[in-house]
Amino acid sequence: MVDVTDIRARALARWEGEGGALAETGAPGSIDESELRILARLGAALLDVWDELSPVLQQKLIHRVTTPGCPADRVRVKEKLARFLHEQRDKC
Repeated sequence: MVDVTDIRARALARWEGEGGALAETGAPGSIDESELRILARLGAALLDVWDELSPVLQQKLIHRVTTPGCPADRVRVKEKLARFLHEQRDKC
């Protein structure tokens, strides 16, 4: 079994060392402060239900977290976040 605590610690250390890959840059497609707060809340919610996820899904998520991103990821994340919020707005 994977030591999730160790993976989280390494991922956070790498994230901080990179200066936060999704941090606001002013570039087109950059993530603004409100979007970062939403992503942080989604991340916290994911951690709350982590033990309820299947091992296969946990491994997929770990792989996505530990795979280096690229500048195009900012645009992709921004688009997916906008779609997610649009789809969820009537459910709250």
